[in-house]
This record gives sequence, C-alpha cells and structure tokens, in this order.
Amino acid sequence: MNINLKIPKLKFGKIDMHSAEEFDKIVDYEKMSKSKTPPKNIKGPYEHTNYKTVKEFFYRAVNLYGENQCILEKPNHKEPYKIKSYNDFYYDVNALGTSLTKLLNLKDKRIVIVGETQYGWYTSYMAILCGAGVAVPIDRELPTNELENLIKRSKASAVIYSPKKKDDIKKIRSRLKKVNYFIEMKSDDKLNGKDVGLEYLIENGKDIIKSGNRDFEKIEIEPEDFKVLIFTSGTTANSKGVMLCNKNLAENINAITAYVKLYPSDMLFSVLPLHHTYESTIGFLYPISQGASVAVCEGLRYIVPNLQEAKPTAILTVPLLVENIYKKINESIKKSHKEKVVSSMIIATNLLKVVGIDIKKKIFKDIYDNLGGNLRIIVSAAAPIDKKVGKWLDDIGMLFIQGYGLTETAPIAAVTPDYKLSIGSAGKTIWQADIKIENPNNEGEGEILIKSPTLMLGYYEDEEETKKAIDTEGYFHSGDIGYLDDDGFVYITGRSKNVIVTQNGKNIYPEEIETLLLKNQEIKDVIVYGKAPEGSTAEKKDKQELIITARVVPNYDIIKNQNKKELSDDEIYDLIWNIIKETNKKLTSYKAIKILEIKKEDFEKTSTMKVKRYKELNQ
Repeated sequence: MNINLKIPKLKFGKIDMHSAEEFDKIVDYEKMSKSKTPPKNIKGPYEHTNYKTVKEFFYRAVNLYGENQCILEKPNHKEPYKIKSYNDFYYDVNALGTSLTKLLNLKDKRIVIVGETQYGWYTSYMAILCGAGVAVPIDRELPTNELENLIKRSKASAVIYSPKKKDDIKKIRSRLKKVNYFIEMKSDDKLNGKDVGLEYLIENGKDIIKSGNRDFEKIEIEPEDFKVLIFTSGTTANSKGVMLCNKNLAENINAITAYVKLYPSDMLFSVLPLHHTYESTIGFLYPISQGASVAVCEGLRYIVPNLQEAKPTAILTVPLLVENIYKKINESIKKSHKEKVVSSMIIATNLLKVVGIDIKKKIFKDIYDNLGGNLRIIVSAAAPIDKKVGKWLDDIGMLFIQGYGLTETAPIAAVTPDYKLSIGSAGKTIWQADIKIENPNNEGEGEILIKSPTLMLGYYEDEEETKKAIDTEGYFHSGDIGYLDDDGFVYITGRSKNVIVTQNGKNIYPEEIETLLLKNQEIKDVIVYGKAPEGSTAEKKDKQELIITARVVPNYDIIKNQNKKELSDDEIYDLIWNIIKETNKKLTSYKAIKILEIKKEDFEKTSTMKVKRYKELNQ
C-alpha cells in the first residue's frame, strides 16, 4: 500500500516588503527611548483547567460562547465558508446522540467513523464522546481489506462513513455480519434496513427532543470508562488498538491550558486527518474547550487559497508541511530580490523586541498576508523538524510551538510553553506528568518513560503488550530515545527500535543522520539503517558489524531543474554519493554512511507523513 501524501506545489504571492520602507514610521521611537529595561518574561505556567470529561467542557463552551462561530466548512470549492455556531453544533450533537441511543440503540456500542474531515465527522465524534457509544476513528486512506479488518477487530455495531467511502463500504459490507447500521454522512436517507443518512438521524433526534425527551443530555460520563479506540499507524510494527477514556482527553486540555493561551477569537486551520489523536484532540477538542473556532481545509492542494479565505490564527501540522511552507516563502522572497531586506529587518526587529517593541507582524506583513494575514501560532509535532525553520518562524514573529506525545498519551506528554520557547526541543513535560530517562548514557540519553493521566487504559484485547508497554510503576515505555534538560524540556534523538548498535557498544540513531541528509534539497526522503554484510546468515548477523546504509529517494524534479536536463541513474547516484561524503565529514567516524541505495518510488507513509520503516526494510 502506498498512501499518497505528496505535498502539492504551494504558490505564494510576491514579497514586496514595502513595510520595511516605512520602518521609521512604524517604529515608536518615543516608546523605545522610555524603555530602559527589557520587558519582564512571564514565568508561567498559566492557571489551568481541571476538566474531567469532554462533555463538561463542551457544554460549558456552549453556555459561554453559544453565538460564536464554531466550525467553518466549504460546501464546495466555489462557495465561501459556511459557519456553524456553538449553538448549531450543540443542537446537532445532542440530536444525533439522541437518535444513536434511542432509535438505533447504540449506547455503549462501538461506532466506527471513517472519512475526510467534515462537519459530520466532528458531530459524530462529539456525540459519541458525550454518551452515544465508543468511537473508533479509522484512517480513510486504508485499503478495503484493512478497513474490513479493523471494523471486525473493533467489533463495531455501526459504521459512519463519508460519501467518498461509499464504494469501499459496498465492497465489504456483506462480510461485516455484526455491523447493524451503515450511516452515511451528508445523507438524509431514512432508515432502510441497515442503511440510514446522518442528516436524517439529526433531524429525527431533534423531533425526539422537541417531544420532551432529553435523556441524551442527562447521560453522565464516567471519566475513566473506555470511550475511544484508536488503531496506531504502525510505523515500527503492526497496528495496536489504543483504548482511551474521557479523562485522557480532558487531561490533554488541562495540560495545554497551563502552557498555551488560546482565545475565543482564535481560529484553528484543520489540515491533518481527524482519525489521529493529534488532530482530533489538539486540533478539535482543545479549541472547542476555549470557545475558539475550527476552519476545515478542503485538501492539501487548497491549503494556500483556504488559508487566505479563512484567515486562521493557528495551524496544527507536521514538519513536512511546515518545511515546505518555509521553502516556498523563501523562494518567493528570493524571486522578489528581497533576501537582504528580510535579513536586515530580522536583525532590526529582534533588537527592538529586546526592549519591548514588537513590530514584526507589521514589517513582515507580506509574508503574513500569504498565510491569510492573521496567523500567530504554528504547531509542529509527530516528527523532528530542522531547527533553522523554527528559528526563522520565531524571527518573523510567529509563535512556533512543538509538541511531543503518542497515541498512547492521547497524545500530549510535552508541549512548548508560549511564554518560554525552546526551539529544538520537543516541548516541556506537561505539569501533570512525570517523564524520566531510563538507563541514560554519558550524554544523558536513554528511553523516554512517561507517567501521566493522559496515558491510555491499555491496548485493546492485548494484555501482554500492555504489560510490556506499561511497567509496574505505571510508566509507559515510549520507544523514543532522548534526554531532558534541567527545565524539563524533552529532546528526542531517535527511536529505540531503530537504533544501530556497533560491536564496541556505540549507539547510532538513524534520525540524527537522516536530519542532516534531508537538509539537501536533492534528497526527497531517506532511511538510514544497519545492513548486514552480504552472505550473512541469521546466526552471524548478531556477531558481525552492521554497515551504515542510506536508502535515498532522490528529488528528481529539483535535480532536473538544477542540471537543466534529466540525469542518468549513474549520474544521480554519483550526485547523491557526493552529498553523503560531505555529510560524513560532519559525523564521527563510526556513524559514517558506507553504502548508498537509490529508490525511485516514494516510501510508504502513515497519515502523519512518517515513513513506515518496518515495511520498507522488510521488503
């Protein structure tokens, strides 16, 4: 299976930097002259929330912000965003929950949700979390055989699906004997056997509520009851079912409110798939808890026009997209011949900020306008990011936040406080959690262990794997390698399952070498691994030194543009090998790459754009 997550060519407008010409008019010299001391830094953390369930903070948000915009979605590419208020969303959630429990008798039953990000997905998920059953979000990119497998594994009684998944559901429904209902989003079809439309269920629920039945609203949620089943993407092994409860999700909100300020006026831009906890918890539940809104991106190819139309204040994304935005904007700056102006303005505005004068958004207005004009926060997680990208975003006045966690922590275990940035780290340990390093080496690196109220209930129907993952003291063994600084900031250096151990006991973390290689635009993707010498048998493998090998997917388009022609396979090999030789000079000798393998096709990736290493290396 090859999931197509190729980021399209982003097109940004010209960067004129006219605002830089107005520098003297923008700078408040009178204020600057009065500023004798730098502004005081907020020590933090902020006063945090103490929610126990999703229903608690959702109902509170409705009471406080009922008329505010909640979810924005485009009916089609030509029409403007359609707005649903908090009240609209609340009525639809309660109506759907009422139908699911009263008409379809699905209370406490497993309900699969599969489809693109849309209003029906949000409504379904929230209705389930507020009392309608157990949510089972599934990756919409899965082939039908895997979709069928997960529906069966979860013992689902119902499947809520988007119209685009209708054909896939048709192919497998005859084999899904235990599924009682197939519910199609955006459909108002009445109940007919096992089939029914989501819109019909919402309208039916409203009628039941109007008749005086408010049972769904009165359902009390037990914070630690199993409420969500999410199958991991399986980057290092086959997918496991992670069991989450309301407490896990609510504690994520409590964690973030201590470190990051979000306001009802904020709008998050939803790009990532909702079946992943990163997006469904931080990109959806968190803004809902704060009375903020969410604007749905139509798809990766529409990122730029959607940003410019919705004008969001925050975007939750992954390094691949952030780095692409960084590259494309800097290409626009270069084409506009404004590199020197931007560089000088970064120096000047950084100096002014030290004395409490922040004019970055005014000076870099052209850059902000390309991203909608209002963007103030970019959050990156799920994989390492080049430190220079985060530094550049900070230099132009963007709040660059990184987060660390896993599906098993629903997902947050660490996040960057907005009052104390630490670019290069994966964030500061959340205030409720205890993170420690197991058996640290001389550099303080070891496996990251996490004890937190955001930690899962366990793996679904897999007590053995649960015991392997969570020790007797309640610490989750993350499989990530890293270290902590004195302030509790987490630094990730690799995955324990990926580590290459030399014969003299040295540990080599492939991610460190991969990050260096990926700084070269001629390399589109790379996996570094330890390769057994040719002719090795299984018995000999453990006794022989593994050879450090780089499997590279070249960026053929860039190589062609650079050379004004297509290069032969041998020429491309030589070009990449020269890059590797230069990279080796930056590494200690035992980490040096000895073998290069060229791969012409893209690596298979998860929906958060991480390479499925175990599949790639087992081919």
